[in-house]
This record gives sequence, C-alpha cells and structure tokens, in this order.
Amino acid sequence: MSLEDFGVPAPPTDPSADPELVQLLTPEGERVEHPGYSVDLSHDELRGLYRDLTLVRRIDVEATALQRQGELGIWASLLGQEAAQVGSGRALRAGDMVFPTYREHGVAWCRGVDPLNLLGLFRGVNHGGWDPNEKNFGLYTIVIGSQTLHATGYAMGIQRDGGEAAQDAVIAYFGDGASSQGDVNEAFVWASVFNAPVVFFCQNNQWAISEPLEKQTRIPLYQRARGFGFPGVRVDGNDVLACLAVTRAALDAARTGQGPTLVEAFTYRMGAHTTSDDPTRYRLASELEVWKLRDPIERMKAYLSRNGIADSGFFEAVEREADELATHVRRGCLSMPDPPPLSMFDNVYVEPTPHLERQRRDVAACLDSFEGVH
Repeated sequence: MSLEDFGVPAPPTDPSADPELVQLLTPEGERVEHPGYSVDLSHDELRGLYRDLTLVRRIDVEATALQRQGELGIWASLLGQEAAQVGSGRALRAGDMVFPTYREHGVAWCRGVDPLNLLGLFRGVNHGGWDPNEKNFGLYTIVIGSQTLHATGYAMGIQRDGGEAAQDAVIAYFGDGASSQGDVNEAFVWASVFNAPVVFFCQNNQWAISEPLEKQTRIPLYQRARGFGFPGVRVDGNDVLACLAVTRAALDAARTGQGPTLVEAFTYRMGAHTTSDDPTRYRLASELEVWKLRDPIERMKAYLSRNGIADSGFFEAVEREADELATHVRRGCLSMPDPPPLSMFDNVYVEPTPHLERQRRDVAACLDSFEGVH
C-alpha cells in the first residue's frame, strides 16, 4: 500500500513540482534567479566547480570498477549526487568541521583528503587514513545517523570554547533513510534547544537501500525541521550553484548565532546503494532514465558552454586530468600493502585490556601454527 491509499499525497519525484525548491541552474543549464539565494562567482570559480564535479565522478567510477575486479571489499557510490557534495563542500570555510557518512567522497575531495585514503578504508588496509583534525573532516561513519549527534556535540563545544572558534560552524551529512533514525531526531532536539551552530545536510536520494522515500515520510523532509523549532530548506541537489548558495547561507546563520538549519538536497542515487546491492530488483529503469536528464555535470557543462565561460579546450583538459587521476587511484590502490594481522589490536583502546591481550596471543598462536605450511 502507498500513502495515496490513505489519502496522503506522496512527496513529488520531480523537484520542479515543489514551489519552495531552491534552484539557480535548470537541468538544461539555464541560469535562473531565486529571491532568497544567489551566488556571485568568477569564471575561474565556475570552471573550478565543473572540474570538481568531473574529477569526483571519475574517482567514484574507478573505485566501483576496482571493487568489481575484487580490489575493494565494497564501495558506496555517489553517482548522481556530485553537485550536492561539491556545492556544500565548497561552501565550507577552513575552520568548519564536517561529520560525514560513508558516501561523502565529494566532500572529502573538497577538504583535501587523498582519494587513496578513502579506498584504503574500503580495501581494509586502514581505518580511514586521514587526520580529522588536520582536514576538519571526520572519519567515515558506518552506523546510520550517529554522526549527527557527534556533530551537534562538537557544535556545542564550539559555543563553549568561544573566542576564534566561535566563528566556525559544523555540518553533518546523512541520507533520507537516516532521517528515520532516533539518533538524528535526538540531534535535532539538542541542536534546537541549545541553538548549536550546526547544519544538517540531508542528501535525499529517494532510496534508503530498497525503501522508497514515501515509506520514510508523509511530508517533504525539510519541513520536519519546523517541528523542532528551526528552519528547513529544500534545494535542487543536482544544481551545484544552488547547493553552494543554500549551504553557505545556512553555515553563515549558524556562525552568527541563529542556530541550526536542515538542508534537504533533493537528488537521486543513480547507482546501487553499495556494490553489494542490486537496484534493478526494486526500482524501474524508466525512473533512472528521467533522472539522467537532470545530470549535475551535464547541466553545468551546458551553462559554461552556452555562456562562453569554458571552451572545448578546457573540457578536454579536465578529461585528461580525470584520466590521470583514475590512473593514480588505480595504481595506488593496487600497491597498498596489507597491514600486519596483529595490527588490528593496536588502536582498539587507549590502553590494552587483559581480555584484548588474550585475544592477541590467541590470534598470534593461530598464525604461528601455519608457519611452514604451503
């Protein structure tokens, strides 16, 4: 049964059907104005956004291929969500802190995280590999929604530290499926009551693995913020300019003591939930074809070309750079050394416990028993 069976209209699958949707760039690449949000970017900055989108997608495509060839244990693709991640990622200031899920490869790129560190996690040779304090980008969170509580607590810490830190803000990423988690709703309560400087960025890709959006909510997700006492806004998640403008405004509001904002980036997951998923079992191919026409990279390319901001030479150069990046990612992944088996015990606790030491000895004895065996 669907929501319509109960007399409740399902949320629209066409973002243009929502009059409150923030959009600055149409799927056809036409620049439009919005009364509440705008961006004023140089031609270099606009070309830079296109470059980001293209390189991030190439990293994602190469990682998916590596997993299919047995070089990664699993991979969570961002295909189709590049604009939401690059737009919001480029809205961040250096001091802002990011709390990601396991799919924010585009935000990681914007924060200067080496893509090989991302692949190392999914290859099982490290626990992330980057320093969250250096990049202001937290380690990937596998537990659905828990990072929203971490982000809220961090934001409350900024409030209490004061001084220069008070100029910073926090952003937490999550998906439409996570919006049903208790942790996310608890984070909304705490952030609202304590007026924490945090932005909740929901990438609504319309599928929580195999569960459609209509099984997550009876109203558009951004409207949930109203019940917690802070603003929510829906943005075209395939429009990199709109995502940049909306996220920048939400972060500025957080910085100036106006509290949290819920941003719902209305987008679409073009691929599988992860490489262990088969989306053909639960959604129609026709739905995918509709969203191909809203591709975030193609609309940005059309805008740059139509307005003389970039020529064929620029696009060819970006493609060559993408090829070089893909080669770097593949070679780097294949050359990653396997960690020593006993290193799995090294960073479980600050100080080892007797129980953990016993496990280490048992595993070491097991490994020793294979010595000389071929």
